[in-house]
Amino acid sequence: MLVELSIKDFAIIDNIKINFTKGLNVITGETGSGKSILIEALGMILGSRTSKEFIRTGCDKAVLEGVFYIEDLSTLKPILDELAIDIDHDNLLIITKEIPANGPSLSKVNGRTLNLTMLKSITTKLVDIFGQHEHQSLLDISNHQLLVDAFGDEDFNRLKSKIKEIYDEVQEEKKKIKSLTMDSSERGREIDILRFQIEEIDEANLTEEDEHRIEAEFRKLSNISKISQSIELALSHLDSDDYNFQGAINLVNKALALIANGKEFDEKLEEFYNRLSDINYELQDINRELNYYLNNVDIDLERLNYLHERIDLVNKLKRKYGKSIDLIFKFRDEAEERLNKLLNFEKEYEKSLDRIKELEEILEENCRKLSEKRKKIAEALEDKVKNELSQLNMSNVDFKVDFNRSAHFTPQGFDKIEFLISTNPGEGLKSLSKIVSGGEMSRIMLAFKSILAVLDKIPTLIFDEIDAGISGRTAQIVGEKIYNISKNHQVICISHLPQIAALADSHFVINKISKDNRTITKVTKLSEEERIEEMARLLGGVNLTKTTLKHASEMIEMSKKIKK
Repeated sequence: MLVELSIKDFAIIDNIKINFTKGLNVITGETGSGKSILIEALGMILGSRTSKEFIRTGCDKAVLEGVFYIEDLSTLKPILDELAIDIDHDNLLIITKEIPANGPSLSKVNGRTLNLTMLKSITTKLVDIFGQHEHQSLLDISNHQLLVDAFGDEDFNRLKSKIKEIYDEVQEEKKKIKSLTMDSSERGREIDILRFQIEEIDEANLTEEDEHRIEAEFRKLSNISKISQSIELALSHLDSDDYNFQGAINLVNKALALIANGKEFDEKLEEFYNRLSDINYELQDINRELNYYLNNVDIDLERLNYLHERIDLVNKLKRKYGKSIDLIFKFRDEAEERLNKLLNFEKEYEKSLDRIKELEEILEENCRKLSEKRKKIAEALEDKVKNELSQLNMSNVDFKVDFNRSAHFTPQGFDKIEFLISTNPGEGLKSLSKIVSGGEMSRIMLAFKSILAVLDKIPTLIFDEIDAGISGRTAQIVGEKIYNISKNHQVICISHLPQIAALADSHFVINKISKDNRTITKVTKLSEEERIEEMARLLGGVNLTKTTLKHASEMIEMSKKIKK
């Protein structure tokens, strides 16, 4: 669950820290006080795109942090291990988002920097944000199949994976047919090109030596004059006949003679004499071998020309077919494979057609099985949704999952699914987008969330003003439904309804204050007395009267009885 949310220098928030609890956490506040900013900040912590526009005016960066307590590590442990993220014995996961004014935003989990894809692989298991914008996702027919499939078991998901594999293979075979389907002149041109490319590579007789050794030999031969000059100069420094410039060997011999004079009087000098003698012998050996090397070095112009031509040929092939010898060979093999297919066009074409027919028969059978499973799921879902809506004061609603067959196979089968609803007796079933009001949509979304919450095992659910368009008795029922969800999940609910606020286990109020000629947002956890005043404000507006205070107190007491 989300234990702590910290926000610093973000929009109109200078520095706040909110400590959430188990159960139902409700946040209330005036319109424009910053409730939506909390959701924006939390969304960015969880992996949504950041914007530098949210950095508080005059600040270098915004810092957002969420501290999560992981009660059950079984789901997250494999992901954390894969990402090399350590978690301490307290099972705390700290997610930090830094948004600098200059430079890219950074996300860290327990100190480990992650990209958004890696971050979302973790956060999708922690929090589900359910806001008003999700009403639009329910109106999108393409999401209806996803919602039905969310209730599938392991066998159902294995069947879906199998269908996708078969579908992908069908698509590959269709690509082969498309690549083979061309007129005879075009096919002939491609055959000629492929033959030329294969012959050009084969005639080059490339070997591994062409990659490195030939270039090394070419560099040596083309620089033989420089090498000779360097060796001649080195030899003059080792052993020179010039009286005015003595070589190293002559100087070492003089040094040996001088040490020899001294060692007659001190035996300790014997060791130095012997070591220098060894060096002298080594210098003389090097001098002889370098002389031999210099006397035998020769510029083989014929070999140099061959190497030059060979390097040019290899570089030409690399420019055309690949940046290395291995890539050139790979290109050659692929060209030969393509050539064989074109030469055996009719055979390959018929082979792909037969394979597609075979796969589509298998696909048909598996899609039929999947559709049967979906229809069973849909029947149970219809009953669950109608039951949930009945509890949400929509007892006369008829809800149906409508099935049609798509004209083509898809990776998910051949079903086209749409949710139909009738909100009043005697009315026919119609598409959600054509029949549902805002308040009805809030309840339908809550019904789905109530059903899915049992399956997804996400510990923290956030409801962002999903109570739009409802009031009175319906608001009370919605509040009780949200409270029931909070018995098995941590729920954070931003609301403007007193019926929901009264059921809170922890009640926070958010408001704006002016400080040093600047507007900042403040979040406060309310005591019992403060809750009564905030409830009274929700009931009666700015002016608090004895009547609204009494009503607020009664609502809280009534909610305590409901919770028991």
